[in-house]
Order: sequence, then C-alpha cells, then structure tokens
Amino acid sequence: MRDAAELPATGDADISAVAALLADPARCKVLMALDDGRALPASVLADEAGVSRSTASSHLAKLTDAGMLTVRAHGRHRYYRLAGPEIADLLERLGRLAPLQPVRSLREGTNAARLRTARTCYDHLAGKLGVAIMGSLLERDVLVGGDGRYDPLRDRNDALSSQGREVNYELTDSGRAFLVDVGIELPSGRRPVVRYCIDWTEQRHHLSGGLGRGVLDRFVSAGWVKRGSRGRAVMVTDRGRTALDGCFGIDWT
Repeated sequence: MRDAAELPATGDADISAVAALLADPARCKVLMALDDGRALPASVLADEAGVSRSTASSHLAKLTDAGMLTVRAHGRHRYYRLAGPEIADLLERLGRLAPLQPVRSLREGTNAARLRTARTCYDHLAGKLGVAIMGSLLERDVLVGGDGRYDPLRDRNDALSSQGREVNYELTDSGRAFLVDVGIELPSGRRPVVRYCIDWTEQRHHLSGGLGRGVLDRFVSAGWVKRGSRGRAVMVTDRGRTALDGCFGIDWT
C-alpha cells in the first residue's frame, strides 16, 4: 500500500468537466459569439444566448472559473473574451464533429451562408475566404510543406492530435518578400508563425498562427473586409475584391 504522500498530485484529464460545461446550449452560444476573438459585454452575450442577464451571469461565471473565458472590467461593464486560441481550436474541432443545426428561417439561412463564405476564427480568417487565401499562398510558394487539403483517411495524425501541427507548413524567403509587398506584418512574440485549422465548413486547411493574425489585421486595416458589430461573419468589400484579385489571384465574385 503506497503512502498518500507518494501518490501523484494529479490524475488523468477530466474530460467530463469540459463536456458538462459544453452540454448547455446557452453556454455554447456564448462561446461561439466570442469565437471572433473580440471582447463582448455580458449584456450582449445574454442577448446572443437568448437568456436573461442573471442567467447569463451564472453561465459566464462558470466559463470563467473553468478557464475558458477571461474577464476585464471597463467602467460599469464587464467584458469577456475567449481565454486563448486553444479554446477557439476546441470550438472549431467540435464544429467538425457536431451535426448542423436546421435552418428554420430566411434570417438563419442568410447568417449560415455568411459564416460559410467568410468569417473569423478567433484571430484569423476562415470559411471559403480563409481557405482561398491559404490556397493562394501555397500556389505562389509563399508557403510550402502541404497542399491545404484535409483527408481524414490520409491525415490520421491531423485528425487526432493537436490542430495545426501535423502538416509542417513553412514560410519561404520569397514568401516573406511577398508579405512585405502586400503589407502584411507578422506580430511580434514567440507565437509560431505558421499554423492552420481544419475549416469545419470547407474541410480544408485555413491559416492561423502569427501569419493568420497578420493577414486578418491587414484585411481589416486596409478595408478589404468589414466586420459587423456582432458575430463572426465578415463581408468582402469592393476594395477587398480588387485586392484579392490583384494580390492573391482570387476571383471573389
């Protein structure tokens, strides 16, 4: 019999604790509302989840205590955001496994189409737009190491291990020159330059990591995409269509 002092401090991962948090539809709506990387006040998240302010406060406290959200006070309001890219990775992974919700109205259909077309995934672009940009960078040898395709039979490690690490995409020297020409700046810090997510609507790779963040920052600051006040969907502007064609060879019609 081992002495209690000799026992390990922790055991296996308690997946059921995370599953219990995600089992509530309102909490999932809160997380998805924050999946664009922005911080939102509790009042807006209550509206997004379709619950009362008091109920939303309880959900937000549980998500914060579990380390899935961070909170910062600003005046009388408390603003919440995802605790980090690993939470966004989890949401994207679950999105690939989860059944699609039925569309019951024209508004829901329009929102679903917008999300599939162009959206943010935490701090980078996703949907058809994100996948198209990834494909363009590969065609131009800005990135090398993979083909942008996700095949669960071929990429067994890709499907089972941490997202964005199994296919070794690398930024080339000519790719760095391309980024300078297009005006894309890589964020400072120790974050990996090139990572990817498996896009849950397109079933292909879209760009994440530091380069993914740099691409989104450039598209927003240049007015190539326009973000709404709420939600993850983004709209490509006329200026953006011109830039996609001229810089990336993407015909965005």
